[in-house]
Parts: sequence; structure tokens; C-alpha cells
Amino acid sequence: MNWGAIRRRFALFMAVLTASGLLALTGPADEAQAAADETRAAAPCGGRKVKTLPFSTGSVRLYRRGGYICAITVPKRVEGRKTMSVSLQARGNRPVVDKGRYVRRAGPVTVHAGRRCVRVKGAVGGGSVSSGWILC
Repeated sequence: MNWGAIRRRFALFMAVLTASGLLALTGPADEAQAAADETRAAAPCGGRKVKTLPFSTGSVRLYRRGGYICAITVPKRVEGRKTMSVSLQARGNRPVVDKGRYVRRAGPVTVHAGRRCVRVKGAVGGGSVSSGWILC
């Protein structure tokens, strides 16, 4: 085999390798977009997710890190600005509220709960959820 044939085969190999690498990186768009949206929505709250409170038009997600609890309200469908709110209250303290017209989420709101119970409320449009005292 001469050097010209070796170079052509090597160039073909590199082209196939590059194309397969690009296809692997792009992957299925819907799953990647959903995962990115989930990560973006949760990014303001550090820690691990401890509870999700679903309701008809969205959900409230609660995260814990150390003695702190963080909450965000996210809509089921992201389509234009909607009235959203999230309220988080540690027992014995006043609630911390974020309310307004948002596209992706209301919050984050964070309280230092220590080992105390918390109460959370969330709303998107006409749907809402309200917990009792939880995470005691």
C-alpha cells in the first residue's frame, strides 16, 4: 500500500469519527431540553430536593441545605408571563413571599428553619397549593 492510500483511509477514518462524535453530543433534543429546563429552574436553590408539591397549573419544589429550606414555584407549561407566587414560613417566624408576573419561576425564597417545621404555599395562574406544617 502506498502513502496516498494510507492518507485517504486516515482522512476517511477521522471524518467518520468526527461525525459520530458530533451526533453523540447533540443527542435527542427533547430530553436534553427538558433536563436543561429542570436544571435551570432548580439552579437558584442549592442543596437536595426534599419535596415537590404538585397542583393543577404547576408545582412547588423544596430544597434543603443544612438548616436552610429553599422553595420555588414552577409552571407546568412555560408560555408567556403568568402571575406566580411562592411563600415559605418557618414555624414561629413570618412568611417570606415572592409574588409577581414571571415566565419561568417564582422564587427562590429561603428561610432558616433549623429543625423547625415549615409551611409553604405556591400559585400559578388560577391553581394553587398550600401545605400544612411539613419537614418537621
